Amino acid sequence: MKNNMSSKSGGAVLGAAFLMAMSAVGPGFLTQASIFTEQFKANFAFSILVSIVITLIVQLNISRIIGVSGLRGQDLANKIVPGLGYLIATLIVLGGFAFNIGNVGGAALGLNVLFGIDLTYSALLAGGVGALIFISKDAGRIIDKFTKILGVLMILVISYVALESKPPISQAAYSAVFPESYGDLSFSLLTLLGGTIGGYIIFAGGHKLLDANIKGKENLNNINKSLLIGVSIASIIRIVLFLAVLGVVSTGATLNPENPPASAFMQGAGVVGYKIFGVVILASSLGTIVGAAYTSISFLKTLFPIVFQHEKGFIIGFILLSTFVMASIGKPVSLLLLAGALNGLILPITLGITLLASRKKEIVGDYRHSVILTIFGIAIVVIMGYEGIISLGSIAAIL
Repeated sequence: MKNNMSSKSGGAVLGAAFLMAMSAVGPGFLTQASIFTEQFKANFAFSILVSIVITLIVQLNISRIIGVSGLRGQDLANKIVPGLGYLIATLIVLGGFAFNIGNVGGAALGLNVLFGIDLTYSALLAGGVGALIFISKDAGRIIDKFTKILGVLMILVISYVALESKPPISQAAYSAVFPESYGDLSFSLLTLLGGTIGGYIIFAGGHKLLDANIKGKENLNNINKSLLIGVSIASIIRIVLFLAVLGVVSTGATLNPENPPASAFMQGAGVVGYKIFGVVILASSLGTIVGAAYTSISFLKTLFPIVFQHEKGFIIGFILLSTFVMASIGKPVSLLLLAGALNGLILPITLGITLLASRKKEIVGDYRHSVILTIFGIAIVVIMGYEGIISLGSIAAIL
């Protein structure tokens, strides 16, 4: 019996890790990383490196506090300032919805590349697949297996394209620490963080662990293990994608602005690369359709009893509405950039709330949160808040 419980716990820990990772590397990230790599070349390695470090610090802060307290992000916010959780939930659900429109569009594009299916029908098919997962009575286990398969698949096929494109790795390694201009990379960093840990994304793993009843100080090892695996998987995907695109643009090639990542994969590995792009964007999109819908609705279910009672129905409705909007609007490249930038503005707010919660005994009991993590967390709140303010002009330009 004990071994069976341990096996279930291990499966949930790994499942939450992959959900966290797949939520962070959706089509929004593919688009953002391709555009900024073309713009900044090897210098964008600095943004990639800093985003990985910040992701780790933010996840160690947020996932630990959520796990120890047993409270979701919106409930932590309401404990700090009554009513604040409703505002946070609204912002995150709206951001998640914007991302999910792009997720459906990405999956549609993947189906179009692989099988030549019309984009409108592809969008409807992709949304239908996402909705079907949640119709099952055993949706939790299906999500775990689904995201694991997609995550491993992405790493393998993107790595192949990275090898084929022959990127200047030594130059990228140098620029990761010493880029030509730190200031010029600020908006790219904000957008990248918004698209990889902003909004709902940073809470995906933590909320999934709570649903698996992995919480409390006694489960810190499992919580840490899950977030470290999740950050590692997402980081590997970020690095190999950056290198794959860098290998292409370093030759002076220009990416098609209509579809930057597809252009990079095709120029990097020919027709095979283009088909691989179809696999990559389909895998990343399906993973984030599941992650965005699941996590966004999890921000509502403790605030509204009707959502709690009909959680699956709301998740399915969230996916289907995203699908309908995508099928009506068309290509969402600007929307993905905008959602990433806006989610970057939400990040310092949600992290700040979590850090405040970590100091309250009525929330975390006798748990003592790491002083070092708190200091680094406060620094990220200040820096990201400042970066968000000075990047408002760039966000307005996207609008």
